[in-house]
Amino acid sequence: MTPSISDSAVKAAIAAIESDSATLSEKIEMIIEIAAGLQKKPKSPKELTDSIILYHRALGLCTADHPLLKARVLTGMGTAFRSIPSSGCEQLLEAKAAYLEAMPILQEYASPEEIAELQMNLGLVLQALTDFGEATLIEAVEYYQKALRVFSGRSYPQEYAILQNNLAIAYLSLPLAPEREDMRQALAVQAFEDALKWVTLIDHPSEYAMLQNNLANALQYLPSAHPVDNNLRALAAYDEALKVRTAEDTPIEYASTIANKANVLFNLPDDIDHPEKGNYNNLLQAKAYYQEAQIIFNHYGELERAEVAAEALQEIEQEILLVNS
Repeated sequence: MTPSISDSAVKAAIAAIESDSATLSEKIEMIIEIAAGLQKKPKSPKELTDSIILYHRALGLCTADHPLLKARVLTGMGTAFRSIPSSGCEQLLEAKAAYLEAMPILQEYASPEEIAELQMNLGLVLQALTDFGEATLIEAVEYYQKALRVFSGRSYPQEYAILQNNLAIAYLSLPLAPEREDMRQALAVQAFEDALKWVTLIDHPSEYAMLQNNLANALQYLPSAHPVDNNLRALAAYDEALKVRTAEDTPIEYASTIANKANVLFNLPDDIDHPEKGNYNNLLQAKAYYQEAQIIFNHYGELERAEVAAEALQEIEQEILLVNS
């Protein structure tokens, strides 16, 4: 069955492209622009599948005289495939194939920045494919490191932040020998902190909040002779993330962050200097955070996360009962 594009605006655009008033290169560029617009902020998966249909149309127009345009079509198609929500890996494998086909062409004709962007995106796909046994984390890390040769923190802070964040997450999942297990969180913490040297709350709020939240997560489990200090650092990082993540603007991210913060409070004494006094007040605050997070997760259909919050609430309530008994 041949897929169809129902959106009237896209149909009108295709009609214009098929006119005799544009050169072949212009037609390909117009299709790329329209497809990229569909996938920029898609309101539904259909817009992504429509963009893929357009990219296939553009590929059919590409000749040997348009190698760079062909590579850009493939890159856009790969990103569209990568963005389609799916419980399987078929779309990710399509994205990988498109990126790999585009790579040698870009390496011959494109700028270092365009090549590095493709390397970053390919790393993301490979990292996602590890969950299905279709790629390795080492492969993903290698592409991230190649992209970092171009995307420095000074010149490209946002790209650098994303790459360091993805590297840190990969480090946390890399299979290591038992004697090197303690390196996981240390490597991740270093990557998050390196990225935070270049992104700011004012200029890069989204990346800043992501990094602070993930840094705090790593700090919670960082092997140390001073776990309380790490937990205090984690709380401070979560508070930085919450300067950006709010219940109104980013409810899911906000709920995740307050749930993470609740986990720290659950394990932190009220008085650092007198831990023997317990953590009753922190337990109450943790309970309030988990309750708020559970409500938000349920409201937005994040049922698995809501269940995790509910289980944590039960554990906290048991601890509160023990303190009061």
